Amino acid sequence: MATDQQTCTLGLDFGSDSVRAVIVSVENGDELASAVATYPRWAEGKFCDPTRQQFRQHPADHLEAMTSAVKGALAEMGDQKPDIIGIGVDTTGSSPMPLTADGTALALKDGFATDPDAMCILWKDHTSVKEAEDINTLCHSGKFPDYTKYVGGIYSSEWFWAKILNVGRNNPEVFQAAATWVEFCDWIPSVLTGVDDANNVVRGVCAAGHKALWNPEFDGLPSLEWMTALDPCLGNLGYPMFTETRTSDQSAGGLSEEWAGRFGLKAGIPVAVGAFDCHMGAVGAGIEDYSLVRVMGTSTCDILVAPPEEVGDTLVRGICGQVPGSAMPDSIGFEAGQSSFGDVFAWFERILTWNRKSSAKSGSLLPELEAEAALLPPGGYGERALDWLNGRRTPDADQTVKAIIAGLHLGSTAPSIYRALIEATAFGSRAIVERFEEQGIPVKKIVGIGGIARKSDLISQVCADVMNRSIYVIESDQCCARGAAIFAATAAGAYDDIHAAKDAMHSPVEKVFEPNPEAHKIYDELYKDYQRIGAFAGELSKS
Repeated sequence: MATDQQTCTLGLDFGSDSVRAVIVSVENGDELASAVATYPRWAEGKFCDPTRQQFRQHPADHLEAMTSAVKGALAEMGDQKPDIIGIGVDTTGSSPMPLTADGTALALKDGFATDPDAMCILWKDHTSVKEAEDINTLCHSGKFPDYTKYVGGIYSSEWFWAKILNVGRNNPEVFQAAATWVEFCDWIPSVLTGVDDANNVVRGVCAAGHKALWNPEFDGLPSLEWMTALDPCLGNLGYPMFTETRTSDQSAGGLSEEWAGRFGLKAGIPVAVGAFDCHMGAVGAGIEDYSLVRVMGTSTCDILVAPPEEVGDTLVRGICGQVPGSAMPDSIGFEAGQSSFGDVFAWFERILTWNRKSSAKSGSLLPELEAEAALLPPGGYGERALDWLNGRRTPDADQTVKAIIAGLHLGSTAPSIYRALIEATAFGSRAIVERFEEQGIPVKKIVGIGGIARKSDLISQVCADVMNRSIYVIESDQCCARGAAIFAATAAGAYDDIHAAKDAMHSPVEKVFEPNPEAHKIYDELYKDYQRIGAFAGELSKS
């Protein structure tokens, strides 16, 4: 039971649909209170066009929802007044947005409030495929250093420079009005700390290294010559956009008087440097060297850390990067993932319920589908699927590829197709693990976090069977926010380093899914079908 003035930190986790505020005990990581607030404009589908893979979020959504969530979490504490000593922030990414010279999000300015290009370009926005292709072509041309070296050798349309370049080419008014661009995870701390000069926004190494091609080997960002060769418009951004980056165990500044008043917190408490949700979620789960922590949500983000002296000059191709300090400050952080995971199942549910939106029976079908699918053998009734409904993130980013469902017949049922989709996501997970190990980075343990990992025993079990590995599911539903709170505790000086904070505050394992040897034998053969279908889809996307 919490007591008055228990020392706590506040973790803010900005997801795709909502923001979560979690108050966490610094002593032991207990989650004392939490609240969730959805983004109102996003919930109405504003500024998005799924047919074009355009997904934009209004920064006003973020600020309004953050305020509501923080107040809700504090209200849940009731008379127990927590002594909140720091705030940590994680967000989706790569989700860049333009700022004006005073550090204000452009969409909050008159004249830009309804322009999608002036908003946060969400991670799953794929309108920049052509720009990503141009970046890859230039990086691999031999005229410049290969700046994709530390991001798996392939730059994605989901990432920072591709999205900025797309706006530069297609919306000169927005582009010229922007003094700079920042990742969502860097913007929120700048808001909370009252930054009034865009040049003073603190850039986290997590976003800079994984999405913006920043690396110490290059003395920071790619050269101005590279930028202008890519497109002269990038020369108008001001070079370099930034030079310094920080790890998330450091403070980005103190909470401003304005936001302290809005929240009802003390002004001046440290706000930790921001990072992506998956990286902080891995810390919230107690990540260890060579364990792969999988944030299983709308997509998956997979994080692995390893000691720099053991990684040496090993480069893993086709992943989302390897960056010193991106998850744990003294480790190399590796990121991989799948562009759609939970989104695959949500899509199938929408297909089945397309005419039931106003029906009293329009509750989720997924629990019933899962129950029926669990009764089927591996492979169902012969259906096979490919999980690339939102393109492929890893291995080998390619947002032009599409999903496939094959083997359909008159005996196919909704549960058997649903099971095929589950198996497809598990095969995609296996491909990621195999890529790490083929390239010299062992995966010694697989950890699942997030709502899907905790709520869907079938998905976790199929993943265990497909990969022939134990899946360790973490207890907390709020690992990302908890990780943010752990970094906040370190930034506030409650612990000497992030290791001590992680050890004291991370969430324990809730349950373990062990692989079924007989099911694995079947899946070994079905995985070959998945690879053949994937090769066909890859060729189809080129035609």
